[in-house]
Amino acid sequence: MISNFKGKTAVLTGAGSGFGLECARIGAKLGMNLVLVDVQKDALDAAEAELKATGVQVLARLVNVADAAQMQALAHDVKATFGAPNFVFNNAGVGAGGLIWENTQADWNWVLGVNVWGVVHGVRLFTPMMLEAAAKDPSFQGHIVNTASMAGLLTPPNMGIYNVSKHAVVALTETLYQDLKLVNDQISASVLCPYFVPTGISQSHRNRPAALDAEQPTKSQLIGQAMSDKAVSSGKVSAADVAQMVFDAVAADQFYIYSHPQALGNVQSRMEAIVQQHNPPDPFKERPDLGEKLKAQLRD
Repeated sequence: MISNFKGKTAVLTGAGSGFGLECARIGAKLGMNLVLVDVQKDALDAAEAELKATGVQVLARLVNVADAAQMQALAHDVKATFGAPNFVFNNAGVGAGGLIWENTQADWNWVLGVNVWGVVHGVRLFTPMMLEAAAKDPSFQGHIVNTASMAGLLTPPNMGIYNVSKHAVVALTETLYQDLKLVNDQISASVLCPYFVPTGISQSHRNRPAALDAEQPTKSQLIGQAMSDKAVSSGKVSAADVAQMVFDAVAADQFYIYSHPQALGNVQSRMEAIVQQHNPPDPFKERPDLGEKLKAQLRD
């Protein structure tokens, strides 16, 4: 249970927009030291200027979270500037869709690089630093929040590459939680599983590295992009709402954080099918019109 955030240090990846920026804004109001990490320079610069104006200490770094050397340099800078962070928000993420066999190796490398390796680097670099600080100071409190998705608990069609990456984040974070409990009572973890929330994720291809350039999109990928754009932009729960949920969960040491708990019925159906050895349930049971439309478009 964490009650005092003032003067504590938070590392936030994907801090230039969406959940990362909104969490940083809350952190600023609470008087925290902020380490802002993003791969998009203009967004990072704007976030840095905005948050410095609030009077808190800010360290901004342009980093590709998939790059081990860049993340190692970030960890070094954080320790040199603020010491061990109390909070790490491994939030940076990208989205991609299409039929799972149509994703290229570059697609897989890009999505898994950011969504999985970005979290792996955040965990492997900052957790030892936090544990070392906790061993020296019985009052040290720490918390790691990894951003997954409801797609980490479900397997919706035509977005398999994203599902795979977010299932990995859920498994990694559940294991991190259990591993931390084995060795320390001062540091905990949470996994954030948002549903469709208006953020920049549906336009994440804007920051795709040239070395992992996309090929001409297939029909299924174009359909997936259009569906993602519509679903994300029409979300009624804001990124700021979700950021507040994150801070409330950290304060309460709550592991699972959901933006849309009403979507858990689909998770329950999936889990029951697994336990009872049934075939995977219809993902469009509640919206058969969407399923029929997608099928018609793909078979056209």
